Amino acid sequence: QVQLVESGGGLVQPGGSLSLSCAASGSINSLNVMGWYRQAPGKQRELVAIATGGGSTNYGDSVKGRFTISRDYSKNTVYLQMNSLKPEDTAVYYCKVVVVTGAYRLLELWGQGTLVTVSS
Repeated sequence: QVQLVESGGGLVQPGGSLSLSCAASGSINSLNVMGWYRQAPGKQRELVAIATGGGSTNYGDSVKGRFTISRDYSKNTVYLQMNSLKPEDTAVYYCKVVVVTGAYRLLELWGQGTLVTVSS
């Protein structure tokens, strides 16, 4: 069994910064992909950023140049540094991982979500 714990989020003014983290724990053989998606009210869930086990990253067009994803492999944790935040970044942010468990099962897991509100 694998658990995800998200932290961070909250209220920030436009132009401000915020950091999110997502830690995976449990029976983990490997974490193939770790990343972040977001869902704003009335909109579909969209990609924010993902990082593969090989170190490559991919960002949604709307956050390129402002957000940075990173991983701490020793802690099975993924981070999202969000700078120059805009009101349109307001959403619930979800951590997503693709994990190979200790029993060699391939699972896609989602975190519980954390709310980011950008407002003055």
